Amino acid sequence: MIDYKVMINGLAVDAFYSEECVENIFIPLLKRLTELQRQKNRRILVMLAAPPGAGKSTLCSFLEKLSKETDGVTPLQAIGMDGFHRRQEYLTCHTTIRDGKEIKMVEIKGAPETFDLDLMKSRIQSITREDSLGWPIYDRTLHNPVDNAIEVESDIVLLEGNYLLLNQPGWDEVSKYADYTISIVADENQLRNRLIERKALSGNSIEKATAFVDYSDMVNVKTCLKYSKEADLTLQVKSDNTIECIGSK
Repeated sequence: MIDYKVMINGLAVDAFYSEECVENIFIPLLKRLTELQRQKNRRILVMLAAPPGAGKSTLCSFLEKLSKETDGVTPLQAIGMDGFHRRQEYLTCHTTIRDGKEIKMVEIKGAPETFDLDLMKSRIQSITREDSLGWPIYDRTLHNPVDNAIEVESDIVLLEGNYLLLNQPGWDEVSKYADYTISIVADENQLRNRLIERKALSGNSIEKATAFVDYSDMVNVKTCLKYSKEADLTLQVKSDNTIECIGSK
């Protein structure tokens, strides 16, 4: 097993990837993307979509590191869609409907309707049109996005997010800008346990973490698993937290 330690959104993550997974899934994927980029002779955009708790941010970070250490592949740059969260002041004064009740959007921050979809689509289109552009990140200490926090410069850009393959109005247009798509799926209960643990690590009690996950995160999990389009490559997180390929076009 390969032990990968990294900071993700301010939390220390200790992930493990099997050597078999690296050799049989990840490196072939990097080689495939390298060949695709050379064929198109331009920057390519890869989208990786996964429900909350599936480990997408950690995996993308690992793939970026692996691409820089593997001979014969083009280094990729991993970025995320979380920088397109609507600002906290917007979410606290706008409402939406959940379970027949009008609630403030901040109560379900992270749901599809709490993102600035139009801005995100506009910036995504710029990725393959501009040599270098700024990209926003989400700052958990500010509870707000920070624009132009990083520069997009690599020939292969890996964009990760929950809803990039969502097959719902507005969101269903996002994936058409991708040159290649990847999806991660997992068991709902497995994701729920991961999310509760993660929420507790950020300073919440188990009771409070469980209540939040069941009210907010699990709705997003079900949305991703039920309404996402089929990807070019589908990976599954197994019960032992290893990853296997279950579909490839």
